[in-house]
Amino acid sequence: MRVLAFEDHYDIEAMLTAGGVDTNALVIEQRWNSADALDHIRRFQPNVLLLDHYMPPQSGHRVLSDLLASNVPRPTTVVAMSSDPAKNDAMVRLGADIGVVKFDVAGLALWHDVNPSDEGNVPEKQD
Repeated sequence: MRVLAFEDHYDIEAMLTAGGVDTNALVIEQRWNSADALDHIRRFQPNVLLLDHYMPPQSGHRVLSDLLASNVPRPTTVVAMSSDPAKNDAMVRLGADIGVVKFDVAGLALWHDVNPSDEGNVPEKQD
């Protein structure tokens, strides 16, 4: 799973690891500001996009608004992850899939659904 995080204060990979997420199954890129956000989204092609609201120079809300109005492919899951729940709610109303206080981001179910190699999964026999 490819994860692109726009977060200017906290190391997202460290937060996920501290929260018990196995980050070995993830390809994580963190941008410490939102400059050229759409270019980074287009280039990295994330499955999951994490957006902090309070980001310089553009807010996560603005990045999401610009993304939804652009021809850049929308990631499968967009997570609004501000420390301010009201800002997360605003991004969900705009089009984010999930809103979570950033310190709880490791608790999202999407991290625990990762099994990139299907290791241990045996397909059912087809008759």
